[in-house]
Amino acid sequence: MHSIAWWPSLGILSAATVIDLCTRRIPNWLSLPFLVSGVVVQAVIGGWLGLRGSLAGASLALLLFGLPCFLRVMGMGDLKLAAGVGAWIGPGQFVMAFIVTGMVGGVMAACYALRYKSLDRLLDNTGELIVDLAKGRLRQRADIRLGSAKALSIPYAPAIAIGTLFSFFAQ
Repeated sequence: MHSIAWWPSLGILSAATVIDLCTRRIPNWLSLPFLVSGVVVQAVIGGWLGLRGSLAGASLALLLFGLPCFLRVMGMGDLKLAAGVGAWIGPGQFVMAFIVTGMVGGVMAACYALRYKSLDRLLDNTGELIVDLAKGRLRQRADIRLGSAKALSIPYAPAIAIGTLFSFFAQ
């Protein structure tokens, strides 16, 4: 979209990363104003086209991050932060941000799994989740569900931040 999105994205994503690393949460007071301001700023700058692009970016984020949230393998804070990113950068740039975020998140998950000696469990759970999705079974699994005593989770705001900031340079 516009380069005006760089500074707000940098600031909010930096704050979200620090907060997520420290508390394992992304607070609504951070992500929701980011989302709303993205829609407003893009509408003011681009008129109806800016509004449409901003809403399309937020909608794409909700679509792509919604399934993991529904399956309870990702938190709602990650979804709201991603929707804010989509509102600021629009759907075209968000696709690149999403791809890089996924790659960074995968590397982070593997590093966390190695650190906590649970790489075998990570690979088993990922494989079973992919098979379930391929068979059309959308079900929440207790062993990988957030909040489960068995689940190993990672703070995902750093991956969203890296993916988003990378997308500004990939345009």
